[in-house]
Amino acid sequence: MKKRIFISVHYMEIGGAEMSLIGLLQAIDYSKYDVDLFICAHRGELMKFIPEQVNVLPEISEYANIENPIMEVIRHGLWKIAYARLKAKAIHFITKKRNVASEDIYGIIEKCISPYLPSLKHYGCYDLAINYIGISQIVLNKVEAKKKIAWIHTDYSTVHVNAKGGLKGWGAYDYIVSISPDVTKAFLTTFPSLKDKILEMENIMSSSFVRERAELISQSEIEKEMPREENTIRLLSIGRFCYQKNFENIPEICKRINSSLFTLHSSLRVRWYIIGWGGDEQLIRQKIAEAGMQDNVILLGKKTNPYPYIKACDIYCQPSRYEGKSVTVREAQMLCRPVVVTNYLTAPSQIKDGVDGRIVPMDNESCAKGLCDSIQDKALQENISSYLAQHDYGSKEEVNKLYALIS
Repeated sequence: MKKRIFISVHYMEIGGAEMSLIGLLQAIDYSKYDVDLFICAHRGELMKFIPEQVNVLPEISEYANIENPIMEVIRHGLWKIAYARLKAKAIHFITKKRNVASEDIYGIIEKCISPYLPSLKHYGCYDLAINYIGISQIVLNKVEAKKKIAWIHTDYSTVHVNAKGGLKGWGAYDYIVSISPDVTKAFLTTFPSLKDKILEMENIMSSSFVRERAELISQSEIEKEMPREENTIRLLSIGRFCYQKNFENIPEICKRINSSLFTLHSSLRVRWYIIGWGGDEQLIRQKIAEAGMQDNVILLGKKTNPYPYIKACDIYCQPSRYEGKSVTVREAQMLCRPVVVTNYLTAPSQIKDGVDGRIVPMDNESCAKGLCDSIQDKALQENISSYLAQHDYGSKEEVNKLYALIS
């Protein structure tokens, strides 16, 4: 008899964690496992990449409206959900005003809203239930399963949490999956008592999937947006427009690079392309204008298939303030592109500096210098690309660790 797995995710918008979920779903052996995927809101460009063997459970309005504006929730007649959201806002406001240690607003919303979310126990008992991305209360309280696990996708040293409140939630899981040793270390700094629950499991990604999709758009088409120009280096960054990704500092970094290159090589310049979307777009555009980089920093918007753009760039750059383990960095490595990342805490767990990428300082001046050095060192770029071509950065075998939990 097949084992049954339940996986919960908030939506399937383009993002690193969501892409790693696609990798996991593609790696599962469906001759031995049945997978039910519960997506709170059935939206996002990645919906179409869910393998056909996966049983996508029906959308439920209470879950689908958890993150929608409160007035929209009311228009759907979901008064209890609206009440819970307002209650959460009030609790967050009061604790913040009193300077009392509290969970962030999302954690408070989870607790307030959970009593009003429909049970999913009518789907029967699963061998394993996974909170992959999103609301922990779904797996903990709404699903029946023999074992329950949760994924950590971020560097917990950068996240403000109420350790006491968080310990109760995380401690309720049988296992907690960490995507890298550095992510584990940061998490255990906050929750040291949960050491025995940690299972390290890399993001599951398929090299063949990434390379095949990189060929779906011709390079001549890509060059309409990222033109190949003489004496011009094309840098590329991908991610949500948010504080974590640090994209608002790209214009100043790019300006410094171009100034340095002009001094050294008067004919050489950089264009820095950014693929993504999010709330900080206006801030990034403002910084582009302030730096006078309108011709050098170009926002390409959201792309369902970013891989042909990665293949086209000269250097892939991840200037983040923090990461768990960057999926786009790994994808760029699969496509044999030289990668440069800033020295966020978990960078050494993904990049061997000078071997399969470069790690540069995070402050704008030093970051620009490090990038400038990388641009000029053609031999290093070629050595990195050659090394990447000789190594498989896929990780499908990691799924065996999941199987071991329910064998």
